[in-house]
Amino acid sequence: MISPLGELKALRPETGSHPVREAAGAFTEVLSRTIATASDLQARADAAASALANGKTDDVHAVMVAMEEANLALQLAIQVRNKLLESYQDIIRMQV
Repeated sequence: MISPLGELKALRPETGSHPVREAAGAFTEVLSRTIATASDLQARADAAASALANGKTDDVHAVMVAMEEANLALQLAIQVRNKLLESYQDIIRMQV
């Protein structure tokens, strides 16, 4: 005997939450933290370079490491942005 479709109600979330919205919220949170981290690294690199230029520090190695960390964080953010735009454009080009 075929079971009724009423049993499919158990597959719906009871809380009223939507998995896509939850995933989008989590993605937005991760993206925001990543951008904030990149901004923080850039600020630290700027402060280190300024301290080196003003003679407050003579540790060129630490300054270069801070600048390279900021550069890598920026490059990562740019690549994530490029992938997001590429994915968006792929979705737009889809035919329904």
